Amino acid sequence: MSIEGSEKQERLIFASSIFPSKSSETNALLLAESIRTFAGSLSQALIWLFVLENETHLSSTVRDKLLALNVTLIPFKINSEVVHFPFTSMAVAAALAESKACGQADLLAWLSANTVVLQEPRDFLLRHDKSLGYRPVHHTLIGSRYGEPLDAFWTLVYRYCNVPEDRVFPMTTHVDGVKLRPYFNAGCHITRPEDLVLRNWRDTFLKVYLEPPLQELYEQDRCYKVFIHQAIFSGVVLSTLATDEIQELPPKYNYPLHLHAEDLTDHRPSSLEEVVTFRHEGFYQDPEWSKKMPAREPLKRWIAERLLP
Repeated sequence: MSIEGSEKQERLIFASSIFPSKSSETNALLLAESIRTFAGSLSQALIWLFVLENETHLSSTVRDKLLALNVTLIPFKINSEVVHFPFTSMAVAAALAESKACGQADLLAWLSANTVVLQEPRDFLLRHDKSLGYRPVHHTLIGSRYGEPLDAFWTLVYRYCNVPEDRVFPMTTHVDGVKLRPYFNAGCHITRPEDLVLRNWRDTFLKVYLEPPLQELYEQDRCYKVFIHQAIFSGVVLSTLATDEIQELPPKYNYPLHLHAEDLTDHRPSSLEEVVTFRHEGFYQDPEWSKKMPAREPLKRWIAERLLP
């Protein structure tokens, strides 16, 4: 930790969101427990979980477990008109985390709750000249292939976000190895709170996500609707930060467990113990998950002991 005057400045704060459902609560518990157990020098960093306020509440068991892990639960609200649009809550909660961290931490690590940390994420501690640590998206889907003309969707995104042409560079997807224009994974990024990246993301997203040209595209392909938050995040990063201010994290970060069978790249791990953090899609909902997970028995036991009954 660095000390400035008489106040302690946190090196890094972990932040995510949690919802009152068994799967979300299980994910958040695994994330918090994994940070406290495996994150090394960052294992005692602040963990903030943003809780969407609505008619239902987190289970008392989960709340007690999180508080015992010294997790701070922070309530937030979203306009009822937008709460059901995909990933609106992520953009709103991430922006709130950034606002709260401003002046309190050097770095903010926003991780989707379906993340598990298995080693010290030392690459989260960005060099002083870097303002964003990121991973590319897992696979292409709606991504814009580098070298090909912008399609209608990305033309709109670049226009709404005022993306400078000279900041567009090639990026290779995590699993299918396709070269795209910058398309950052919105569920794993490290930012400097004073840069306002996440607040700009929220504001731009809420301003444009229901623009008629985008709604027409949503009708053509639902993936545009599901991933518009991530596309806008990518556009905002490009318009806010210069290329030399951003840093790609190694492939051992944000590894998609659910796509392991599809991974044909040369950095495909033979076992999860090789990665620093991984993402999942609720693997524990499969009764056979322990047999299928590419991990050794101690890690499987550790996970199994922490799943909600």
